Amino acid sequence: MNVGFPFRMLACAALAAAILAGCATTQSTCPPPPPPAPHTAYHPSSWSELPGWNGDEMMDAWPAFLESCKAAGRRPRWESVCDIARDTDPATSADVRAFFQRYFEPFAIVKQVGSQADPVGLITGYFEPLLYGSRTRSARFNTPLYAPPPDLLTVDLAAEYPMLRGMRIRARLVGHRVVPYYSRADLDHDPALKNDAIVWVNDSLSAFFLEVQGSGRVQLPTGETIRLHYADENGYPYRSIGRYLVDHGDLERGTATVPAIRGWALAHPDQVPQLLDADPSVVFFREEPLGNPALGPMGSLGVPLTPSRSVAIDPAAIPLGAPVFLATTYPDSQTVLDQLVFAQDTGGAIRGSVRADYFWGIGAQAAAQAGDMRQRGRMWLIWPKGEPLPGG
Repeated sequence: MNVGFPFRMLACAALAAAILAGCATTQSTCPPPPPPAPHTAYHPSSWSELPGWNGDEMMDAWPAFLESCKAAGRRPRWESVCDIARDTDPATSADVRAFFQRYFEPFAIVKQVGSQADPVGLITGYFEPLLYGSRTRSARFNTPLYAPPPDLLTVDLAAEYPMLRGMRIRARLVGHRVVPYYSRADLDHDPALKNDAIVWVNDSLSAFFLEVQGSGRVQLPTGETIRLHYADENGYPYRSIGRYLVDHGDLERGTATVPAIRGWALAHPDQVPQLLDADPSVVFFREEPLGNPALGPMGSLGVPLTPSRSVAIDPAAIPLGAPVFLATTYPDSQTVLDQLVFAQDTGGAIRGSVRADYFWGIGAQAAAQAGDMRQRGRMWLIWPKGEPLPGG
């Protein structure tokens, strides 16, 4: 378990600076330079290069775009085009397509490592689950879902160490020392929590998947239903429990879907805690009222998610609120899924340039689609004409 990883990164950064300083006079003893770090690049594209662009039912996408404008439209790069959108009343998908072609331009999103560009990445799916829980702990409801603990610190050193930009370390104080925050296996030892969960649920595996997905509903014994939404995390890299089962020979490679993991858990209940502890990452939540039960949860952008039109992304690669064209396939099939979607959410497991989590919606069918989705795909950033690209 790599509990000291973020702090070793700081030490390595300082060591690298010292080595580089020494290299000015003793180049013959210097180690070879490190390989180039991956970063996101945006390659100019044309509308004809977007597979399925002309076949998408874009009238379905227009309400989601207007939702993005409610949040992103206050930013300078988006203000003008969102003002135009609010005064536009498209009647057909062709009208929506013409709007985007007039005011936007596409850029292929690629993972760039030195001179190597990889335009293909991983597309997964998520949904809004329904769990059953209680405000008080009991023999039935014994799995906690926590708000951010009061002793959780966020350390951001990017101002002093630009090479650490985007790396926010979660930590805690022990005396006068800053140390890594508790991992999943050690979280019960945190005295600041004091068993003070937002809610206790009856299924530890469902609680884990709720963390992965970032939001969900919990129905209480009173009949009230509340929403929980991602608020923070403990700072550890996400590790797939499906991959853990594959690596230990419990599942075949390529078969580690949510239904398969649930089947294994039902057959091995005593081993479920060990399985969950294989992922040291923990997500903390905030409680929200359910509101309109027909709507999806609020995404990180601050607007409700739209089934089949909202995606979670890595905001270091794609700005929240941006339109994105997604070219992938339906879960566990070769049937094409080419759609205009909107970057309206983030997630602890969503990291990298060509990476998205596709929101399927609410209910059992959405759960089945999301559980089976692990597809390859390409992504295009749809960006307002004439505006500087992200990072520019």
